[in-house]
Amino acid sequence: MTVEVGVVGAGAWGTALAQMLASNGQDVLLWAREAELVDEINRDRRNSLFLPSAELNPAIRATADLSAMADVPVLLMVTPAQFLASILGAMGRTGGDIVLCSKGIEAGTGRLMADVARDAAPGAGLAVLSGPTFAHEVAAGLPTAVTLACAGGEAQWQRLSTAIARPTFRPYYSDDVTGAEIGGAVKNVLAIACGVVDGLQLGQNARAALISRGFAEMQRFGLAMGAKPETLSGLSGLGDLVLTCSSTSSRNFSLGKALGEGAKAGEVLGSKASVAEGAFTAPVLAGIARSRGISMPIVEAVVALLDGTAPARDVVARLLSRPLTAENPLV
Repeated sequence: MTVEVGVVGAGAWGTALAQMLASNGQDVLLWAREAELVDEINRDRRNSLFLPSAELNPAIRATADLSAMADVPVLLMVTPAQFLASILGAMGRTGGDIVLCSKGIEAGTGRLMADVARDAAPGAGLAVLSGPTFAHEVAAGLPTAVTLACAGGEAQWQRLSTAIARPTFRPYYSDDVTGAEIGGAVKNVLAIACGVVDGLQLGQNARAALISRGFAEMQRFGLAMGAKPETLSGLSGLGDLVLTCSSTSSRNFSLGKALGEGAKAGEVLGSKASVAEGAFTAPVLAGIARSRGISMPIVEAVVALLDGTAPARDVVARLLSRPLTAENPLV
């Protein structure tokens, strides 16, 4: 078959994107690391490990051959953020369009995913797809809107929007790749904090306050890194933040809820098949913020919870005892 679009990564989000793309009958090639998962998708039209609720479209074909993805014109990268460099490097891709769908910051280097991809796949056109998206809803064909930030400007947008848009999946154009990436990365960390509030049963007032003050931290960090304010207040920033800070369908929120209930981070992370990217992003994000003099007390609190230096109630008490100040959201 002739494949115009492929998805690398058959976790819940990657499988949901493949299902959405195939909804108009277009052939979609989906790469999975696990040979048994490839067999299950091709044989049974199921991904019982990561997206058991969906009966997969017959236009989706799975493969474990990474080289088969190298020449697909439009490639959605949905691997965990910490593996993007190695997978792109092994693929050997140098051209075409790469749409980055993973939300995180590379540990060790502090690079955003676009910087990772630029080094690993020179010559490829880069874009970022981000926004308020739960995989099971996208797979079910429920209405979804996202930001599609194109480093190649409007010409690339014309190519990619045609390839990606569907009646129930609506991308909005942006040229702010940095802003779209920062929104997705920071909201994962803030979702952990909101989960802690839920686990401690601190109430809806506390959650609303945390979302608001967390958004202020996202703005401070994003603007310092060159993001546009309208991107941070759009789908890939505030929109994604509100969604993932309010539901156990978010892996990061679920991690935080477990921490609030007294679980240890290592135990929770080790028991999950899927990845809570915020756990890896938090210490990197906090380190960059410290080096640039950006105040991010909620992010620092999440780091303390993840490394076990303080129990959840003590961390929350520290946040509540910070000096009183004006509500200027960027202070």
